[in-house]
Amino acid sequence: MTTATTTIASANAASTGFRKDRHVNWWLTAVVAVFSLTILVPLYFTVVTALKTPAEAGTFSLPSSWQWGNFAAASAKVDYPRAALNSAIITVLAVSLTLVTNTFVAYAIARNMDKRFFRFLYYFFIAAMFVPFPVVMLPLAKQMGSWHLDNQAGLIILYVILGLGTNLFIATGFIRSIPVSLEEAARIDGASTWRIFWRIIFPLMGPINATIAIMTALWAWNDFLLPLIILTDQSNQTIPLAQYVFSSQFATNYPQAFASYLMAMAPVLVVYIFAQKWVVGGVMRGAVK
Repeated sequence: MTTATTTIASANAASTGFRKDRHVNWWLTAVVAVFSLTILVPLYFTVVTALKTPAEAGTFSLPSSWQWGNFAAASAKVDYPRAALNSAIITVLAVSLTLVTNTFVAYAIARNMDKRFFRFLYYFFIAAMFVPFPVVMLPLAKQMGSWHLDNQAGLIILYVILGLGTNLFIATGFIRSIPVSLEEAARIDGASTWRIFWRIIFPLMGPINATIAIMTALWAWNDFLLPLIILTDQSNQTIPLAQYVFSSQFATNYPQAFASYLMAMAPVLVVYIFAQKWVVGGVMRGAVK
């Protein structure tokens, strides 16, 4: 009888603890709900506006008739297939080169932070993050033009270089948390530095690399200013540049413009939905280690 009573008491205590663990923090939930409205409300307004006529644009009400033709008209006006292809080429190459180069720079600096030169490089690249882009905007445009890099190749190079500071800051801390003993064991087996990086370090950086890739992809896909000052050939223009056709001093077709914005947002949204677990994993692993 005593054993049964003890078992029941333990079960009740466990269930009570379970209920406590599942207690809802309503204040925090309310704050999260309010902040989520800052995203959901503009998104709702964008969607309903994209499906309205120009006369109905500017209100939160549902459209009286769903104008799905706005998407076709917007696609034709900005030449969406060509602009999307240009953006995709620039984004994929920028992400690939960023992962290959920036992570290796981060590895070299992280394993040599005790040396003055590498420590100087680390703080030099970090300091570059605090230089406002308008300060270097015109010199960059003039320099890229003089080097005949006012094209997609030059734009990709700039994304790789200008993102080095942020990516270095993210990756260096994670690499320093990886035990050096793994590399020492590989060196005993005769592995070179390149082999150690590609076979040991780079695979372990999977979540961090996913975070860097997502950040670079969002930047390269949505960027307007760099393509505007670098690209001189109109056939190379990206989606943000092509969408500039909707802005006019005298008139703006808001439904078609918003339809174009939704089409531009769709690819990166799909990529983020499938890659978000890697991003969250990278943040959590960085926090734990």
